[in-house]
Amino acid sequence: QVQLVESGGGLVQAGGSLRLSCAASGRTFSTYVIAWFRRAPGKEREIVAAVTPTGASTLYVDSNKGRFAISRDNAKNTVYLQLSSLKPEDTAAYVCAAREWPSGTYSYWGQGTQVTVSS
Repeated sequence: QVQLVESGGGLVQAGGSLRLSCAASGRTFSTYVIAWFRRAPGKEREIVAAVTPTGASTLYVDSNKGRFAISRDNAKNTVYLQLSSLKPEDTAAYVCAAREWPSGTYSYWGQGTQVTVSS
């Protein structure tokens, strides 16, 4: 199993940047796909980005591509989400999750970190 803890959220003006971290514990971390999801008030949870176990492949939602970047450092058991050119619409609780490779469901979830973007 994997335990996930997010950090790095905060308050930022529109156009600003944040780097979120998802720190994991577990000896099999390098076998998991890690994804970032977000949930904004009044909206359903949506996936933001995902990265495969070795970092060879990444997935982005089209609307966010170019502003967000996901990466992982397996030596540190950490996945990052770089948020740039933030918009008020990006305000949400950002949560990381893990699933097995090559197929599986997102079974492991962190508690989330809040990102708030002011106008």
